[in-house]
Amino acid sequence: MSDMSLHETTPDTVYEAQMGDYFALLKPRVMSLVVFTALVGLLVAPVPVHPFIGFVAILCIAVGAGASGALNMWWDADIDAAMRRTAKRPIPDGRVQPGEALGLGLALSFFAILLLGLATNAVATGLLAFTIFFYAVIYSMWLKRATPQNIVIGGAAGAFPPMIGWAVATGGVSIESVLMFGLIFMWTPPHFWALALFVKTDYGDAGVPMLTETHGRRVTRNHVLAYCLPLVAVALGLGFTSIGGPVYLAVAVVFNAWFLKGCYDIWRRDEAQAEADKYKVEIKTFKVSLYYLFAHFGALLIEAALRANHIGGL
Repeated sequence: MSDMSLHETTPDTVYEAQMGDYFALLKPRVMSLVVFTALVGLLVAPVPVHPFIGFVAILCIAVGAGASGALNMWWDADIDAAMRRTAKRPIPDGRVQPGEALGLGLALSFFAILLLGLATNAVATGLLAFTIFFYAVIYSMWLKRATPQNIVIGGAAGAFPPMIGWAVATGGVSIESVLMFGLIFMWTPPHFWALALFVKTDYGDAGVPMLTETHGRRVTRNHVLAYCLPLVAVALGLGFTSIGGPVYLAVAVVFNAWFLKGCYDIWRRDEAQAEADKYKVEIKTFKVSLYYLFAHFGALLIEAALRANHIGGL
């Protein structure tokens, strides 16, 4: 960990934790994206799943995501305390003790993995277990503090949920689930680097080796565009698999053109221009990225509904 310990980040005043404080440890906003993409992965799979099994599977994935969030907040309490946008999280704000977050994260992890194993299959269970381990240990405890490529490699943790959903239904992995993984994996770097460009010194203050701090803002702008280009290829390629179709391709063309234009605009301008308009382009592109994944996975869901009713298809 960094020089600042968890003990040092906890205020002297100890508050009595409320239910909402424990729920905040689970990172509910991140969990909503995890649940949605996992549900899409399950529903677009060619093998039907009993509704009750599907419900249990999505519940386990959601709980597993929440467990990862709690473990991440436990480990990163020193970083959270040093950053303006995270200083009011439950641990640095003193509302939840670090040991409570650790205990909650471990308990939920075991619960999610065990229940998914009993309800589904080994592949889905193994993927969920690896996802929790990857986010809590490989990303949070190692990559985040060790390399400016933390967001690139660590993005894999958020990309596994649709693969897990697909595995729940099929018991395996396929090109469709790999491309759904790739869509989230390639989206993560330009999404977060656009944020890092206008968050300014938060990551530097916390000692996190974000690309903006280690290699500079010009290099970060280059990387935003460089990662967006393969993202476009993955997104469009997914449209030509068994789960794609004309609706998905139409959505993909529109949103990828929109996002690519934003990334290009970020690349072509310098800091003086960005500061002059208060990072208007960077903020706008980040907002587009927030809609990007929901639009693509929503379109996949529409394609699945059309196929179920024998409508459409390439």
